[in-house]
Parts: sequence; structure tokens; C-alpha cells
Amino acid sequence: METTLHLPELFGSRVFNEETMKERLSPASYGAWKKCVTEGTSLDISTANEIAEAMKQWAVEKGATHFTHWFQPMTGVTAEKHDSFISPVGGGRIMMEFSGKELVRGESDASSFPSGGLRATFEARGYTAWDPTSFAFLKEGTLCIPTIFCSYSGHALDKKTPLLRSLDEMSRQAIRILRLFGDTQTRRVIAQVGPEQEYFLIDKQLYARRKDLRMTGRTLFGAKPPRGQELDDHYYGAIKPRVAAFMKDLDETLWSLGVPSKTKHNEVAPSQHEMAPIYTDANTACDQNQLVMEVMKKVADHHDLVCLLHEKPFAGVNGSGKHDNWSLGTDTGKNLFRPGSTPSQNAQFLLFLAAFVKGVDEYQDFLRTTVATAGNDHRLGAQEAPPAVISIFLGDELNAVVESIIQGTEYTDASKKTLEIGVDVLPAIRQDTTDRNRTSPMAFTGNKFEFRMLGSSQSISGPNIALNTIMAEELKQFADELEQSTDFQGDLQKLIRRVFTQHQRIIFNGNGYDGAWIAEAERRGLSNLKSAADALPAYVAPKNVELFVKHGIYIKEEIQARYEIHVENYVNVLKIEASTMIDMIRHDILPAVSRYAADLCTRADSKKRMDVPCAYEINTAKGVAKIADDLMEQCRILASDLEELPAGPETAMRYCHDTLLPDMVNARASADALEVLTAAEYWPMPVYSQLLFSV
Repeated sequence: METTLHLPELFGSRVFNEETMKERLSPASYGAWKKCVTEGTSLDISTANEIAEAMKQWAVEKGATHFTHWFQPMTGVTAEKHDSFISPVGGGRIMMEFSGKELVRGESDASSFPSGGLRATFEARGYTAWDPTSFAFLKEGTLCIPTIFCSYSGHALDKKTPLLRSLDEMSRQAIRILRLFGDTQTRRVIAQVGPEQEYFLIDKQLYARRKDLRMTGRTLFGAKPPRGQELDDHYYGAIKPRVAAFMKDLDETLWSLGVPSKTKHNEVAPSQHEMAPIYTDANTACDQNQLVMEVMKKVADHHDLVCLLHEKPFAGVNGSGKHDNWSLGTDTGKNLFRPGSTPSQNAQFLLFLAAFVKGVDEYQDFLRTTVATAGNDHRLGAQEAPPAVISIFLGDELNAVVESIIQGTEYTDASKKTLEIGVDVLPAIRQDTTDRNRTSPMAFTGNKFEFRMLGSSQSISGPNIALNTIMAEELKQFADELEQSTDFQGDLQKLIRRVFTQHQRIIFNGNGYDGAWIAEAERRGLSNLKSAADALPAYVAPKNVELFVKHGIYIKEEIQARYEIHVENYVNVLKIEASTMIDMIRHDILPAVSRYAADLCTRADSKKRMDVPCAYEINTAKGVAKIADDLMEQCRILASDLEELPAGPETAMRYCHDTLLPDMVNARASADALEVLTAAEYWPMPVYSQLLFSV
């Protein structure tokens, strides 16, 4: 008999959240922590000790034996070093102990984490420091304390530190704008994020027989199956029992960890699914999305499944993205991207909208770099993933408002009431009055922007750091100008009109896949950085470096380091894929098809002796042998080119894109042709029809 799930009691039960802190801390310590979070004040050691003791007692009561500083190095995944609570007290006995010092600061060996040259390998010391704005949680008997991670010299070696910096800077500049509109209540502006997470589920036993999936996360070979996603029957279809059981466990695990998993459904491709959470602040959202990816893999394993987070694990069907729904809200509960019902509210909305439009236009190349990975290159530009060209979709009605502002003409709303466009009489702008554009990289969806270019496996920190910093820059420019104004209403209207006029090229409401749009985008002067190799150099373009240094998000060395890490990662991914492909061709595919061809020839000889027709055996054997020889030569070329990989990182990146990738495409084409010809019992690995339709 199925037990009743008490969701309110389950949710956050493994999180040392604010409610738990209020119950277990003295009013003074709780107040000090609250002030630390809201005002950025520091905690004294006595308060830290009390919080640590309460945290330890709570964790031990729930079965924890260890604690760890849980951080996000520049690998894109999380890291943790576990220490037990035990402390010897003599006589062979122990006590459970956890101090404020251990809570607030930890030390870790940083030598093997990527640093991009921020420290030498022998400079091993790294420090973790508690992020009091992100709640500790329990995971597999360990108290996990979210922290930042920095080097001995103080350089940020993680993804959380610059995110926190960008959140503070964006809030500081946004407050200046709100004060100009008479808002004296808001103390902080908060970036709100809801990352939709797409993923594939495949059978664990089939996965174990695919070396490419195990080594690279994607299939390097695979002929088109008889059926893919053509029937559109998987999207939002009834969830199969095995997947439903996984999703149930996933939800309950995430809920206990305080992750507000809200939506689950089948996605477009066979075996593809999606989980979407409720919006929360960007810092928490980034932490929780890292947890989501980890939990998905572990829960899948319990169900004899494997969760694939690669952006394009299967050619010819939809890849997996991570739609980053981003907005700005105040600590008083107002969404700054929600169109208002009064002229003043709409003027404020349009100013924030203008800042976003201007920022995306001016830093479109950097936004593209934040989603530039080897895996995402296979996804962008096809099967409902947006193209590499950055543009903003506003929808028909909001676009009409912007056009009327630019032209200085009248705007007619849906009720046909004509209004003169001026700050004092701006029309009410309704929400959700237009269709959603699935081909747009950056779509306005009523009260937020949906950044659709992110790959499913990546950390969402980078794109959100960029969005926050870009907004900080534009709002700073606007505040600098308007704070000097002697005619606020008039100058505000001029500013909004000027910005929309100068940056309207970034607004596009049509089909992003249309070849005519790509040509039009080029005519407008928009960048089209088609691959990561094209996009990543923009990371260190002088204007982009200046932006992040100016706002204190990175120092120059930190942004250079991240660029070098991204380049190195791209090269390493392609090297691993090329090496895996060579290994599979030599040790799996060619031996298998050789056996098949030999057996065909044997059967043909037998039929000839019996004077029986053997055209199938002879023609198939000839076809297999011919393509196998082609594949052998393509493998030789790939192996030779791999050996010639240049030493310099940037040169190597270009070489991987221009030389290794075409080699791999050629080799795959031959291997996939062999798969079509080879009998199923000879082919050495599960094929797409098994992988995509087995669960």
C-alpha cells in the first residue's frame, strides 16, 4: 500500500534553512545572521560558533557524520572534501565537534583544479569561505556548506565569487534608478532565475556497451533510425512507468533538498525529458542547478538508467538545452520587467527594458562566449535550439510600443484607444499578448527574458554573471545621465527613445532559422560566431575585459584565466572525442564488419557450390569491404592529424575546429554507412533505435 507523501514536511527537510535557524539560534544570533545576509555585515566569532553548533546538532540528529565545504571550481561541476565531526577527548573516546572557524573557513588542496595560470601547480593552497546567503544542506550523511573558493593570493578560483560580485553591483546600480522614480523603500534588487533543465534517460546496460557515451557523453557514431521524433508523439506525451518512477524519486529528493522542482514532462526527442523549477534568487538557483544535475545522475543510477546531460548525445534529434529565465525583482516584491498599469510604472519598465536591449546589443559577443562549448556547437542552430546570432524577441505588442517610441508616432492599444506616446501618458502594456519564439536566443516572455542558448551540462553562473554585469553597466550610464537632469520627465523620454533608436538592430521577432535572417543580421552588423572556436576569443576582447574589471567582477588576470580554461577545455574535449573515435574504429567497428564480410564471403562460396544465387552476399560483402577501406583510411588521417595537434592553446583550438572536426565528420559518415549494411548481430554496439526507445 502506497504511503501518503506529506510534501510540506518533506520540502527542505534536509536544508538548514531560515526557519530551522530561527528555531535553533538565539534571537541575537539569528538577527546577526539576517543582517549579514541583507546588509552585508560581518559575523563575529561567537555568533559563528553558535550557528556552527546548531548546524552540527541538526545534522547529527539527521544522521550526518561529516561536513564539507561545497564549492564550484572552474571545472563547471562541484567539489567537496569531507571531514568528520569527531574530535578525540582522551581515553579512547571522541566527541562530535564543529566550530565557527570550521564553518566560516576551510582549506583545500587547489593544485589540481583548473586555474588558467592564476597560480603555479606547486602553489597548492586554496581557501573556501562560507556563503551565508546560501543554505547548508545534507547529502548522503554529510553536511554540505556552500562556499566560495579562492587561491592563497586571493584570486577567485570558482564560479560563485564573481556571481556574488555581479549581483551586488547590479543591485547597486539598479537602486540608483529606482531612487530617481521615487522608490525609497527598496534596499536591494535581486536577479531572479529559473533554469529549465533538459536531459535524456537511457538504459544502463545499453550505455555500458557504448564506449563513446562512457568516454565523451555523446554518440560519436549512429545511423539515423527508422523512427526519430517525426511523429511528435513524445513531446508532452504520457510518461512511461519507468521514467515516471525516476521522476517521482527525483522530485522527492530535490524537494527534501529545498529545490522547488515544479514541472516535469517529456521533451521532443525520444527519451528526452525536462525538469523546471520555480524561480528563486540567482545565487540559490545556480547552487540548486548544480545539485539538480548531480541528483539526476544518482537517481537515474538507482533505476538502472543513465542520465545524459550532453548538449547533443544523439545526432538528428533535438539536443538538450538549459533555458535561463532571468528577471530583476526588488526586495519589496516588485518585478522590474513586469509591464505596469500606470504611466510611471511603464516609464520605469521601459527604462529597464532599454538598458537590457542596449546591453545585449553592445555585449552580444560576450553573451555568445558564455554558452560557447564544444558540446553546444552540435546543438545551436537546429532542432529548436536558437542560432548563434544573438537577437532579442519582444513580441508584437511590445515591439509596436518600441517602434512608436522610436518613430515618435501614436500607439494604438488592443482596445483601439489611441494614445500619444509620452512619458506621462504611456499606455498600459499587457503581458503574454504574443506567441513564444522558440528560435530566439533571448525572448521576452511577459515579465522575464528567456536566454535559450545555454547548454544542458553547463553551469548557469557564467551567463548570469554576464547578464548582471551588463545590466549594471547600462543602468550606471542611465543613472549618471539622469541624476544630472533638471527635466527628469523630458530627459527620460529622450533617453528611452535614443536608446531604442540606436540599438533596434538587436530586436528581431521572426524565424531565427531562416537563411534570410542570417543575411539580414549580417547587414545589421550583428555578430555570427558559429562555433566556440569563433566565439571564445571575444572573452578577452578589450571592451569586455574593461566591462568586468570596471565593475569589480573580475580582475584582468581572473578573466584571462577563465578564457584560457575555456580554450583548454575545448581542445581537451575534441582530443578525447577524436581518440575515442579512433579506438572504436580500430578495435570495435572494423573487426566487426570484417567478420561480417568474411562470413558473407563464406556463405557466398557455399551457395556457389550448391549452384544457388548469392548476389546479396557478394554485393553486400563488396559494399562493406569498400566502405571499411574508406573508414580505415579516414581513421588513419584522423590519427595522423591528432598527432600533429599544435602546442599553443589558441592555435590548437583553431586546429581542432578546422582539422579534427572535419576528419571526425568524414569518419562518422563511413561508420554510419557500415552500420546500415551490417547485420545486427555483428554490429558491436547498441544502435539508435535501441538507445532511444528502450526505456
